[in-house]
Amino acid sequence: MGFSLYYSNGVCMRVRPEFGVPIVSSERKEPGAMRRRVLRKVDNELAKGNTKTALSLVKQLQGKPGGLRGFGGAKQVPLRRYSLDELNLSETEISTLQPVMKSILKSIDISLHLAALTSDSLERLEEEGMKLDIVDDVPCEDYHKMCTQHEAGHFLTAYLLGVLPKGYTIPSLEAMRNSKLVGGRVDFIGFEFLSSVRRMTSLKDKSNAGKVSPMENRVQVSSRNYNRLSCVALGGLTAECLSFGYSEGSFNDVEQIETLFKSLGFTRAETDAQIRWSVLNTLSMLSQHYSTMLKLSAAMSSGKSIGFCIDTIESSFVGNEI
Repeated sequence: MGFSLYYSNGVCMRVRPEFGVPIVSSERKEPGAMRRRVLRKVDNELAKGNTKTALSLVKQLQGKPGGLRGFGGAKQVPLRRYSLDELNLSETEISTLQPVMKSILKSIDISLHLAALTSDSLERLEEEGMKLDIVDDVPCEDYHKMCTQHEAGHFLTAYLLGVLPKGYTIPSLEAMRNSKLVGGRVDFIGFEFLSSVRRMTSLKDKSNAGKVSPMENRVQVSSRNYNRLSCVALGGLTAECLSFGYSEGSFNDVEQIETLFKSLGFTRAETDAQIRWSVLNTLSMLSQHYSTMLKLSAAMSSGKSIGFCIDTIESSFVGNEI
C-alpha cells in the first residue's frame, strides 16, 4: 500500500490513495515529539563533547511552541529591586516567601563569616565545640534528597536564565552512607571564565597581598554573565531553603560568587546589593516553578540524561508565562 506526501503549513502529511484522507505525522499528533527528537541529538553532541553544537541545537528551539519555551524565558526581577515588598505579590505570597528569604540570607551570612576565618580559627571553634555543619544530624536518605534538590535548583535556575547544563553528578545513596562529605555538581556551558577568574585572583593575592586597588583588580566579565552566575550559584541554596527551611551545602557556592565579585573589584556594599538581588531573583523563579524543580530532582536522582531533564522541565510548564 502506497502513500503520497505533501506539506501543509510546514507539517508533513501522508495521504492514503484509497481514502484521500491526510494522516498527520507523529509530530503533530504527539506534543513535544520534535523537541524530544532534538534533545536526543543534544545528548549525543554532549556525549561527544561538542558543547557548541549542543547549544546551537537548543537555541534553534528556544521560545518556539512545542520547543523550548523555558530556556532563557524566565521573568526576572528588575536589578534595582531588592525586597519582596517591591514585587507585585499578594500578601499571602509575601508572608510565605519572607521567612525563606531570611533563611537564605542567614545561610549566606554564615558562609561568608566562615570564609573569612583562618584555618586556625576554624580549628579553635571546633575545639570549643562549635558545629560548623549539621550533616551528621541528618538521616542519610534525607541528606541525599537535599543534595538532589540542591543540584536541581542549580540546573533549573540556569536553564530558566538561558544557561545550558552540560552534565551533572548526583552521588548515590550508598556513597553517602560511606561518606557524607561527598556531594553533587552541575556543569554548564558558558561559565568557563570562572577558571581564569580563580587563577587571576590567586596570582594577585599571592603577588600583591591585597595592595591592588579595586579598579586595577577588575576581571573582564560581562554584567550579563556575573548576573546569571550569581543566581545559578545561589540556586542550590534557595532550593534547599524552599524545601527544608535551611541549607546544608551553601558554603562552596557562596565562596564562588564572593571570589568572583572580589575579582571584579566590587566593594562590600556592591557585593551585598548584588547578592540580595540574586537571592530575590532566584527565589522568585524557583518558588514559581517549585513543582517543576521537584520533577527535575526526581529525574536527576534517577540519573536521566540532560535532554530528558530538559524535556521534564518543559513538559511541566502550565500556562503561557514562564
